[in-house]
Amino acid sequence: MNILVLIVACLTLLAFVAHLFGGTKETAELSPSIQGEWEEGKKLLRTWKQAMCAFQMLAVDLLLVAAVLFTVALTDALSFEYELVLLLSGVFFLWGVAWLIQLLWLKSDVKTYLVLPQWLLWFGCS
Repeated sequence: MNILVLIVACLTLLAFVAHLFGGTKETAELSPSIQGEWEEGKKLLRTWKQAMCAFQMLAVDLLLVAAVLFTVALTDALSFEYELVLLLSGVFFLWGVAWLIQLLWLKSDVKTYLVLPQWLLWFGCS
């Protein structure tokens, strides 16, 4: 049993649960209230729906990554565990980089980096 991989698997599963329930609730609350049939409102609603769908794609990624990590940590079923863990480490690292780049792109203040610390989780898992 690989304890470090098991810890990362547990963190990833917790991230999945938080993302699926907490994140979905927060994102759903951003639903634009559309009144009438005006074109800007329809476009805003379509954009929000696209963001909701894209947001949920990460839930699938998190669940799959957690399942693979639990498999690696708790079994000897895979002959290429080292390479797979290395690949997933790279994925976590790139998630952290992407998170920081987005915060930078959005000209976030220092407090935002601390209030949205998912980048720390990704780098820690990496």
